[in-house]
Amino acid sequence: FVAYYVNPPAAAGARGGRGGGGAGGGRGGAPQGGAAVAARPARRFEALDLTTGEKFAVPNGASFKFAKGSAWLAVRANKAPADTSFKGADLVLRDLKTATTRNVGNLNEYDFDASGHLLAYTVDAAGHLGNGVYLMDLSSGDTRQLDGAALEYDQLAWSDEGANVAVLRGDKPHDMKQRENVLLAWMNAGAPNAKALVLDPSKDASFPKGMVVSEYTAPRWSKDGSRIFFGVKQQEPEIPAADSTKANVDVWHWKDAEPQSVQMVRLQQERRATLPAAYLTSTQKFVSLGDDAMRSATPTADGKWAIGRNDLAYRGEVEWGATRADVYRVNTETGERTLIDKTLSRTMGTSPDSKWFLYLKDKKVRAFNLETGKITDIDAGPAKSFLNEDDDHPYEIPVWGVGGWSKDGASVLRYDKFDVWQLSLTGAKPVNLTAGVGRAQQIQFRVVRLGAGARGGRGGGGGRGGAGAAEEEGLDLSKPLLLSAYGDRTKKSGYWQVTAGQAPKPLIWADKEIGGVQKAENADRVMFTQQTFREFPDYWVSDASFASPRKVTDANPFIKEYAWGSKVLIDFTNSKGKKLQGTLTLPAGYQPGKKYPMLVYFYEIMSNTHHTFSMPVYDDRPQMSTYASNGYLVFQPDVVYEIGKPGSSAVDCVTSGVKKVIELGYADPKHIGLQGHSWGGYQSSYIVTQTDMFAAVVTGAPPTDLISFYDELYKQTGTVQQGIMELGQVRMGANVTPWT
Repeated sequence: FVAYYVNPPAAAGARGGRGGGGAGGGRGGAPQGGAAVAARPARRFEALDLTTGEKFAVPNGASFKFAKGSAWLAVRANKAPADTSFKGADLVLRDLKTATTRNVGNLNEYDFDASGHLLAYTVDAAGHLGNGVYLMDLSSGDTRQLDGAALEYDQLAWSDEGANVAVLRGDKPHDMKQRENVLLAWMNAGAPNAKALVLDPSKDASFPKGMVVSEYTAPRWSKDGSRIFFGVKQQEPEIPAADSTKANVDVWHWKDAEPQSVQMVRLQQERRATLPAAYLTSTQKFVSLGDDAMRSATPTADGKWAIGRNDLAYRGEVEWGATRADVYRVNTETGERTLIDKTLSRTMGTSPDSKWFLYLKDKKVRAFNLETGKITDIDAGPAKSFLNEDDDHPYEIPVWGVGGWSKDGASVLRYDKFDVWQLSLTGAKPVNLTAGVGRAQQIQFRVVRLGAGARGGRGGGGGRGGAGAAEEEGLDLSKPLLLSAYGDRTKKSGYWQVTAGQAPKPLIWADKEIGGVQKAENADRVMFTQQTFREFPDYWVSDASFASPRKVTDANPFIKEYAWGSKVLIDFTNSKGKKLQGTLTLPAGYQPGKKYPMLVYFYEIMSNTHHTFSMPVYDDRPQMSTYASNGYLVFQPDVVYEIGKPGSSAVDCVTSGVKKVIELGYADPKHIGLQGHSWGGYQSSYIVTQTDMFAAVVTGAPPTDLISFYDELYKQTGTVQQGIMELGQVRMGANVTPWT
């Protein structure tokens, strides 16, 4: 089955933006100019049976979930907007094997357990009649109430393994801001003898006074079910309605940790912020894991420890890319804290076996043993640098990355610029898993995990589906590893395979951009894309060894009807001796020896777009294939920076690259134009004051006065531009201000 929504076209007279707009018309949702607007028909939900072609539809569907194994489908309808006093709506439960349907009324939240055999849901009805949390055995249809009261039930949460379920139950006192919740949980909820647990702050002497269990953070179970992690929040009196309309004064002060503008923008976020806490299911004990100084504590995979960040001493610092904090090991059974290290801004998480925590300090990666408290310097062995020296910002340089942990927990995979290294946590000699092939051939290898639905591009998977169970369980280094591969100078890409002790071998390797690989859960099949400037990134399928790939989509055949350009790589050197590249688009029908007018468009590193398909779009930036179709060259050179000299760095790199293109006989030196946008707009604005190389310059959305720019505010976030000026994209230097 595949499930999706169908949006009907807007009714006559309705105003629709991109995607048809929201209910009632434009982006704001309200009619313009007082004109009558017809109501837009509600979208419907459909599930398509891919074997029969039959469709199952639910009018006005709002959300849906499949149970594991796809035997059941749940679809919650939108609630009728007439009554806002309750949240419940109809739930349609579909048996996909028998094509029969059940209906549950006044349902608010719902979810299947990990096995797909149980459905838990909360009821929120008018007048709180029948409110509670319910459990349905899907095979029999039997439903029982786990708890019921004339209160609100929120944040339903199953454990990832087993059949443990938790929920919050509470109500808001009329004169207070926060809802006062009780945490309810059931161990092995589907069993007749399910164990019920209750954390009631009003009856627990260890619960901090003046705090509440907050519905703003969903409860989360530890893997073994021994702990439930949740959020607590300070209770505050509600401002009386009579006082809520009084004039408000915002006082700015230089001692504020955050500028007043940031405080105003983040007001709603702060109102929902909670502090971390845990509940021990065996002893029914509450444990506080954080406070106002340590506002976050991230549990390890087994839930035994948490990594806490105390950033109190560093709030208000000018920063970019990373924030500093003192980091602690927190015992989630007792709340006891042990300092790991101070002033850390580059941390790399904990191991799947919950024994190690990685972080960067003094340009070396250190491993903190969460059980013994011992610190191991795991960068001591190999001579290659794991720091990303290509990063030309004046902050603490990050590492190239972590490729994962070994299944036995004894080593971690780390990257230098090209190769994958296995670094021991027990003192064994480091091993270059890719046997130096990456550095020798200038190929950047990165580990890819292909769990169910995982994607693997350059650097491997991403997001919840990208790593999946394979990452949590660690990597079995006795088996072959899949690697993404990218030619640093050639721009070739693809996937290779390496077995420990052997040199890596290519599975698919071409002068294209190949990526986005996904694997079927129960079959030896993968799907991926490949693209070039002339080839749209259609989908291809093959077996997991990439043998005999077959193209399965032809999404944009229109390009065959147009005069399309082609691409070549240009190698050049700036005045500092730095070897750089640029990607040069040749016009359709290019004639060698003929000199063409040329557009130069740049930002920072651009040569990595060499094989990116150029989709024609209407934008405020140039469209490469359109220019190529009209007889122009388009050159996109790389720019690298000297700290404190962003403008002259851009002049150096851009003009060096353009001179090389002229020298190679491609460009007419009298007819060269330049465009930069945003940060590129600053650079193009600077360049036009330094050289007469360009016949025309377009500078879009540029910051052109760095002195005034320094104290300007981002409207969306309220933050001051000082971070981007000193440490970020502008790169003037750490603690470099207009006054220094």
